Amino acid sequence: MDERVLIIDDERAIAQALTIRLRVAGYDVRWACDGAAGVGAALEWRPDVIVLDIRMPDMDGFEVNRRLRSGSEAFTTPVIFLSANVQDSARHAALAAGAHAFLTKPYESRDVLCAIRSALDRNARTADVLRLGDAA
Repeated sequence: MDERVLIIDDERAIAQALTIRLRVAGYDVRWACDGAAGVGAALEWRPDVIVLDIRMPDMDGFEVNRRLRSGSEAFTTPVIFLSANVQDSARHAALAAGAHAFLTKPYESRDVLCAIRSALDRNARTADVLRLGDAA
């Protein structure tokens, strides 16, 4: 089964290019074009990782992340913020909000792929620890 990556970004060209790169790398990818659609897709599709833009017209990435984390279900999917905002304050805010990583646009494909792999590996280690705890 392919690992699932949800891209939430209002910039079609960026989302399409990233989708192609991730599919070539073997990921099952979906794209949501705004924050509201992204929240819905994340809750319905349950991706393994979310790549999330900060600046979007209807709901920014911080609000998307907050809504996902504050829902009734435990939502622990790693989020990688990908933003044109290069200010340290945005990076700090993203990491304080629980982001796995913060990458800037324009991005290097290898950096995005490494961040996704890192998030997936960390989730797998966490799941292994939880399974070991259940067995005790």
